[in-house]
Amino acid sequence: MGQLIDFYPRPRLVRDSYYSLDGIWEFKITNNSKIPDVFDMSINVPYCVESKLSGINRRLDNGDVMYYRKEVSFNKSFIKDKTILHFDGVDQICNVYLNRKLVCTNDNGYLHFEIDISKYIKDNKIEIILEVIDDLDTNYPYGKQKKNRGGMWYTPVSGIWKSVWIESVSNDYIKDIKITPFVETSSVFFNIKSDSKVYDVIIRYDNDVIFRGSFKDNMFNIKINNPHLWSCDNPNLYDVVLKTKNDVINTYFAFRKMKINGNKIYLNDKPIFLHGVLDQGYFTSGIYTPGSYDDYKKDILMLKKFGFNTIRKHIKVEPEYFYYLCDKLGMIVMQDMINNGKYHFIIDTIFPTIGLRHANFLKINNKIQKEKFEKSMVRTMNLLNNYPCVLYYTIFNEGWGQHDAKKYFSIAKNIDTTRIIDTTSGWFKSPYSDVNSLHIYFKKVKIRKDNKPIILSEFGGYSLKIDGHVSTDKEYGYRKFKDKESLNKAILKLYLDEIAKAIDNGLVGAIYTQ
Repeated sequence: MGQLIDFYPRPRLVRDSYYSLDGIWEFKITNNSKIPDVFDMSINVPYCVESKLSGINRRLDNGDVMYYRKEVSFNKSFIKDKTILHFDGVDQICNVYLNRKLVCTNDNGYLHFEIDISKYIKDNKIEIILEVIDDLDTNYPYGKQKKNRGGMWYTPVSGIWKSVWIESVSNDYIKDIKITPFVETSSVFFNIKSDSKVYDVIIRYDNDVIFRGSFKDNMFNIKINNPHLWSCDNPNLYDVVLKTKNDVINTYFAFRKMKINGNKIYLNDKPIFLHGVLDQGYFTSGIYTPGSYDDYKKDILMLKKFGFNTIRKHIKVEPEYFYYLCDKLGMIVMQDMINNGKYHFIIDTIFPTIGLRHANFLKINNKIQKEKFEKSMVRTMNLLNNYPCVLYYTIFNEGWGQHDAKKYFSIAKNIDTTRIIDTTSGWFKSPYSDVNSLHIYFKKVKIRKDNKPIILSEFGGYSLKIDGHVSTDKEYGYRKFKDKESLNKAILKLYLDEIAKAIDNGLVGAIYTQ
């Protein structure tokens, strides 16, 4: 059970209690698509099967099926009108059985899904079984996972890798909420998904109540006098208590404004340089999942100490606690969508390396792939809407699965006009993008002025192998060094001789590939 927002699985919408199902589950790997009679292993959730922290630490073969089992008993006082089972991330195809009955199938391994389990609870108990298949089907989102890792491709992540939890709610519970602040009018717009007829709202800033009122509509606007703006140096957050007759949730929002004027990017009407790193979110023992959420906090604080203000979250959607920490600590997030579709070495790497960067090379006729990508993009943007730190979305990275750039730019803008949309990060440039987004590795960084902001969304990739800090004998990087001194000198020279000079020609952001 948990009550503090720091430990609640969904910081954007917090209730006073929940059951965490993280921990030991019964487990079995088989090639038989039938629920087993005997579960002969145990697994530590929420760590993927391939990780050391899961206790399994093995790769799957094609055709393997994973089965998870957990029997949950509830206190009578916990059960209300509806009981909701939450899965924050299960990769890749997941069938959920309640008391041996199939009730749900989910095919996005990166995003949250939930099930109303109320009618399946008998005598305050329920049996939960998951049947999970992960053959790395490229029709579905898969990020940088590959069966045989190497180079820029990484270890597969199979099964549960984010938290599993349960909450019980009233019939008038708040299902979701979209909060949109407007700096220009000093107001904040609430759009609540609920069957309630009335909402009581309390807003606090720095523990002082600055608004208290009631509304009989699920959409309303609140004026805030002299709003305190969110920035990396001053990550000001407003706390909100929202009540229906029988439900109470805690949430928060921030006032900040990201806009483009000419070829500059402005945060709160001040020019900003997005100085960041490419964060691929892999951990030695947990792979996609850190051993402790404190690891996120340490990473963010370390980056701020080094002078960075931006994290490009590269082809991965983290547990929501990560974005809450970025909100709280003041770190801008550039969020990538998760790629699907096959990677083509010739088209996606060789052609652009030698200068052939025409988007007409990218022909996608796979309807399933298109449908899955669009659904995943929309779900990602809706999931992260309330996190102020997310100020920038990348739709396609280096042509991986890229198609219909105009269509997806339009979809993104229809969902959200408050954030920057980078439609094509890398090389297959599209006019339908807020920025001109470049990747430069094998030549000097030279920027030509553009009528759009220029983002160097990947560069660097220098490598130094340090004993005890790598999980493989193979070393990968675009330039390799034998000692810290030569590495440090090369990075310093890269920034002073190339990045700093490029700023004069319109560079407004640089994301170092670490």
